[in-house]
Amino acid sequence: MGERLGEGALAERLGRIDELLGTLEQAPGPTAEGALDAVALLAEVYGEALARVMDRAAGDARLAAALMDDDLLGHLLALHDVHPAPTEERVSRALEGVRPYLRSQGRDVELAGIDGDVARVRLTGGSGGCGSTAGMAEQAVRDAVLAVAPELSAVEPEGGEAAARPATFIPVDALLRHGAPPASQVGKAP
Repeated sequence: MGERLGEGALAERLGRIDELLGTLEQAPGPTAEGALDAVALLAEVYGEALARVMDRAAGDARLAAALMDDDLLGHLLALHDVHPAPTEERVSRALEGVRPYLRSQGRDVELAGIDGDVARVRLTGGSGGCGSTAGMAEQAVRDAVLAVAPELSAVEPEGGEAAARPATFIPVDALLRHGAPPASQVGKAP
């Protein structure tokens, strides 16, 4: 097996994929359409491979948990709709993971609910702090939630406006759809 990718190298490659798909989406003609179709088919095959891995891991709770707990694998399992944990459970676990950071800022968070493809959260504490600190707390929550639940399109603080998904991963539906969205929308849901 070749050398493994570290988190930085993985993030670079995901960003490069986003750029390349954006370029292809803007290019007219059958070559660009064929390349996008090839990517969509490849994503579909990889999704099937992940489903088969999870089928085989179903009898081994430790293996299944290890697969789900890996950040990249967990995201891909959710992206391909084969993650065995429901969205709400994954979001709650993500909030638990970000809670120590928030508490260090005098804040806390809880899941208020999931409506359609929007997670609603209650951020508390931190009153009187600077706006950029509040923004950083909201961004930390947003990043944590959307990393584990790519099927969601936004995280909305209760009483606030929906915060759109940052460019992180490529949603499989964007890869599988003919006439995919512009590059600025592709990374909004790897």
